[in-house]
Amino acid sequence: LVQLVESGGGSVQAGGSLRLSCAASGYTFSRYSSAWFRQAPGRERERLACINSRGSTMYADSVKGRFTISQDNAENTLYLQMNSLEPEDTAMYFCAAAPTTYCNSGDFRYWGQGTQVTVSP
Repeated sequence: LVQLVESGGGSVQAGGSLRLSCAASGYTFSRYSSAWFRQAPGRERERLACINSRGSTMYADSVKGRFTISQDNAENTLYLQMNSLEPEDTAMYFCAAAPTTYCNSGDFRYWGQGTQVTVSP
């Protein structure tokens, strides 16, 4: 059974930092591409960052330079380091996994339950 469990969300003031974690199980973590998404009420889901099975990363313009995606294959854990947080970053954050080498496949079929991030002015 594939499971993705996010943690690390919370409330922070603008300018602060948070580190999200996503513990994966039930599949060969290192062979999948993994990504972080977010969705705020009334807004479209947005893919923020992706790391492919070869370790290459890509970021949305909205978070480039502020967020960093990484993974620990030994611990089957995906991370998102978020710095310089802004109130506009307030959303539910999700991790997702795709059984593909590259991020652009779009086949993110496995999802976590989400963790809330709230950034106050």
